[in-house]
Amino acid sequence: MSAPRLVPTTDVFHKPVGTRERAEAEAKGWARLASRLAVPALRGQIALPDGRRLFVYEDVFATGRCELLLGDVIALADRDPAVRPRLERLVDGVCADLRAAAEETGRSVPLAECVPDLSLDRIRPGGRLDRWYLRHDLPLTLPHTDTTLTLRELADFTLTANGRQLRLNVADIIDSLRHTLAPDRRRLAGLTQGDPTEPNIADPLCWLDFEFAGRNTIAGEAANLLWYLMALGGWLVPRYQHDVYARTLRLSLPPPTRPRIEHLELHRSSRHIDVRYSWNTGPGRGAALTRALEGLGGERGSGLEDIRAFLALRILGVVPPSRLTGHDLLLVLIKLAESQDPLTTLDTFFTTASAPHPGERSSNVPAPA
Repeated sequence: MSAPRLVPTTDVFHKPVGTRERAEAEAKGWARLASRLAVPALRGQIALPDGRRLFVYEDVFATGRCELLLGDVIALADRDPAVRPRLERLVDGVCADLRAAAEETGRSVPLAECVPDLSLDRIRPGGRLDRWYLRHDLPLTLPHTDTTLTLRELADFTLTANGRQLRLNVADIIDSLRHTLAPDRRRLAGLTQGDPTEPNIADPLCWLDFEFAGRNTIAGEAANLLWYLMALGGWLVPRYQHDVYARTLRLSLPPPTRPRIEHLELHRSSRHIDVRYSWNTGPGRGAALTRALEGLGGERGSGLEDIRAFLALRILGVVPPSRLTGHDLLLVLIKLAESQDPLTTLDTFFTTASAPHPGERSSNVPAPA
């Protein structure tokens, strides 16, 4: 999910790769992108005695080619509105590269011909989603109550979230994803970096980390970027995978706020849960998300048809649910249910409430967590 931290004391960065197969994929991925995208120069490869291979890349920070990562620029824009034009230029560049990949190298192919790691490997029987969600009946302690339900019990309840009625049957959703993302299903795919996340994009624009580079679905790339901006970057990764940001981001500034469940009522007799939640972000993160939606061609009121399955896969398949608090897991599951509701639009799914910049006041925005 993230690029290793670049060593600041030299003009090269050494990335170890554990297997011959992964090393070949890394080298091939970098070569396919080097003529199309801004990427670090590959200086060479070194075979290690333990069978690993060491890739020697240009250190774009030590050479002065880049200054920060996308996650750092977002964090600065959260704190200073003057950084927003810089952030928007970077997001515009990312979206332009993804559009160019679709237009110049895109073709309809079976999913089996795409890089499998972030999609097919996770959804296959016995894969990550089975291990995380289906092998064990996960307990979930409902916030603002003393009640614990398992995911299977939760599937028997209806849920109203911010006035919308939803169902939270994770097993059924995973089964549907297996059908939608079957290896023989065809999707538009182009040559991309494969993991467009905040630690993998440097400013000025340079793509890092080629573990998943190659032919990837355009819808999957869009879903990956948007969900990272919406939830992973400003909430789940810094909270549950802090080591990722600690070893990658140059500044590693904490997010100013996070999503929260404001109210929950459990009606056992009618097997219904009523929830009111707010999806809070910093103002810079909100601006980045809006800019990405515009840059990827999302029109107001348009649906999630193209990215629905890949979005669900990102929601379920990055942070282990067993590590989440009941409060946070319920929020994740609510967004999962929304992503699968045919009435959900891009606007409604990616609606956020931004916290004010430091020193500003807003009576409509909850205080940072």
